[in-house]
Amino acid sequence: MTDHRPRFFGYGSLVNRTAHDFQLPRQARRQGWRRVWVHVAARPVAYLSVEPDPQGNILGLVADVPGNDWQALDEREHAYARHPVTVEAMATPVAAQVYAVPATDRLPPSQSNPLILSYIDVVVQGFLREFGEAGVQHFFATTHGWGAPILNDRAAPRYPRHRLLTGAEREMVDHGLAGVGARLIPAP
Repeated sequence: MTDHRPRFFGYGSLVNRTAHDFQLPRQARRQGWRRVWVHVAARPVAYLSVEPDPQGNILGLVADVPGNDWQALDEREHAYARHPVTVEAMATPVAAQVYAVPATDRLPPSQSNPLILSYIDVVVQGFLREFGEAGVQHFFATTHGWGAPILNDRAAPRYPRHRLLTGAEREMVDHGLAGVGARLIPAP
């Protein structure tokens, strides 16, 4: 039987429990999807989205929406559309909503609209804390679009919910980026 409480499935920065205060987060998996880097006109930099992939599966967290206040979460995730999905959490099907950029609104990341390292740091820190090193490897392997430029903004983070990383966490991020052939560009 599927649990139908108001929940969302986070697959990027929402995996990092220190970047939000959502209730009862649990590890979850979504079959048939993959992460992808996209840019949208409403944002100056690229962020993660998801898209169907019959061979794919992604890890993340499923959490209750506090007070069923979708408006606050919708504001955080502006430029995304919510979609109903079922995820597996502790071998139990769970109904949730997932935020994904509609295909018609997607633009490729570019030098003017790059990925930002402070966002990637938050995501990888979350995957490391939730799923260990294997989870970090899974994140890099199940995310597409690493050929986009990545702005090295660690000295002056642009991501509003950036987090401090330990030296070991920074090394994990840097190693993962090197493994996917990512290209960092200096901040202006």
